[in-house]
Amino acid sequence: MDLSEFLLAWRTTPLPDREVIDALVHPGHAGPSAALAAALAHWPGSYYWSDEPDGRHLVLTRRLTRRRERWGLHVALFLATLFTTTFVGAVFDGRIPFDPNPFALITGTYAFPRHFLQAWATGLRFSVPLLAILLCHELGHYLTAGRYHLDVSPPYFIPVPFVPWSIGTMGAFIRLRTLVSDRRQLLDVGIAGPIAGLVVAIPVLWLGLRLSHALPGHGPDAGMLVAMGTDTVAVGDSLLTLMLRHLVHGSAPAILLDPMAFAGWLGIVVTMYNLLPISQLDGGHVLYAALPRWHQRIALAFWTLILLLGWYWRGWLLWGLLVLLLSRGRLGHPPVLDAHRPLPPSRRGLAWAGLILFLVTFAPVPFRI
Repeated sequence: MDLSEFLLAWRTTPLPDREVIDALVHPGHAGPSAALAAALAHWPGSYYWSDEPDGRHLVLTRRLTRRRERWGLHVALFLATLFTTTFVGAVFDGRIPFDPNPFALITGTYAFPRHFLQAWATGLRFSVPLLAILLCHELGHYLTAGRYHLDVSPPYFIPVPFVPWSIGTMGAFIRLRTLVSDRRQLLDVGIAGPIAGLVVAIPVLWLGLRLSHALPGHGPDAGMLVAMGTDTVAVGDSLLTLMLRHLVHGSAPAILLDPMAFAGWLGIVVTMYNLLPISQLDGGHVLYAALPRWHQRIALAFWTLILLLGWYWRGWLLWGLLVLLLSRGRLGHPPVLDAHRPLPPSRRGLAWAGLILFLVTFAPVPFRI
């Protein structure tokens, strides 16, 4: 399709998965004109406008290849994660016994109850809302990347067999298998996941809190408690969880969380982890899109903060090490195709929204053991 009659200049960048065209539009058609609008309606890809110092640009993308996905693997990982998280949910519900040996399930020494499937199914109250949150988070990334014709994998879910000492999963992720065109695309793809996940996590937590019970006889600092076998574990608050539990339970000093409430709480904690402005976490994408020159320094400062928070909860040390391993020792962010293209004013507001979401979901001590 030829758009050259509407353009002053253009640059075409061929990538393995797509072709990206950066075109400077003729001032007479930069409105856009009716003729250009009609031509763009037939463009076999995606496009958006960019206002730059030399004039108005069109950024056009056209997909060149479509990769065949291994859907069987993705479905198998999801089903395995559904099994392990449901198992853990049944332990929280008291229908499957808690075994302090984290390897009991693997070694075959775990004491399975009679009518195991019936007992296991009670954990669906925990696993279904949790996986719904994780799935919506990853679909936010996946669908936004697809809108820009980026080569991206479907979600990979990560089952964890060390139950019930875990929550049955280490979450999910997608693979972005191409170079992002500019900071606008990076911001949109990065922030879409946390927003989509929170859209599900907040009502899940609210509904779960309505099913939870206030406990008398606890001190004012007890907060939210999760049953684990015959014991309970206290979980920490963020501004968002604090507000929601006060809306539902007022000033009750202690609340025993329903499995659905715990799933919603975990969804918010997962959002907080992902919004940390480090490396290629979602927050790292947002930070690089908004402040590319400051990314390395801010990422290092937050990684240091994680290590300091490890004094209060050792899980932060594990998370900091995991981030470092996944980023291969680099806390910075890889470049985009055109880092000099300005970020539109609407996306600056979206970057501020990402910062606000991080602040309201941040829990300094997620677990108080």
